[in-house]
Amino acid sequence: MANKPAQKILVVDDEESILELLKYNLEKQGYDVQTAADGEAALGIAKRFQPDLVLLDIMMPVVDGVETCRQLRAMPELVNTYIVFLTARAEEYSEVAAFDVGADDYILKPIKPRALMSRISALFRRDSAKKNTSSQIKAGELTIDRTSYTVRLKDREINLPKKEFELLFFLARNPNKVFSRDDLLQNIWGTDVYVLSRTVDVHIRKVREKIGDDCIATVKGVGYKFNIQ
Repeated sequence: MANKPAQKILVVDDEESILELLKYNLEKQGYDVQTAADGEAALGIAKRFQPDLVLLDIMMPVVDGVETCRQLRAMPELVNTYIVFLTARAEEYSEVAAFDVGADDYILKPIKPRALMSRISALFRRDSAKKNTSSQIKAGELTIDRTSYTVRLKDREINLPKKEFELLFFLARNPNKVFSRDDLLQNIWGTDVYVLSRTVDVHIRKVREKIGDDCIATVKGVGYKFNIQ
């Protein structure tokens, strides 16, 4: 039986020492790794390399991390790619900006290689478990297909980044049930990833912008639910 291809990781940082440290530790774990020293170079490499995960700094020359993330999320071939920020920026507004453009995780420097390897492994394990329970949900004119990570509204295919897709799929799989922000954070982002509760609101807003306001209802003071009449 042929060996499974190594999962691909793109590391983007303007500090050469960090690129070398991460490349060494990731390759030691069996990942296929490429590096870039700025956002512009990262965008070109990502299009060719099509990584499963991008580790991304915020403060970089030419194109910063937030704008790089925004452009990566606009690439259809990277719709299932995880994007994790590794940054020294501890301000809340930087974290909010990162999640607003589609980040999956936000990790503060200094980097602890063993802890980072564990976080990456947990992301990929959770992804694998979800693929093993693939299914399709139909709700009116909306079709959500986990096997292909596609969403169709009538005859139109809608491109949702991974976390937006998972949030929509989770709510649609539990119709008319109200979930608090904490419930959604735990089920979509997991307990090993620290994110702000505002992140849920940002992702809900982005999903509504793409599929309309009718499917996901806000229950004031409680949370959100997927409406099926």
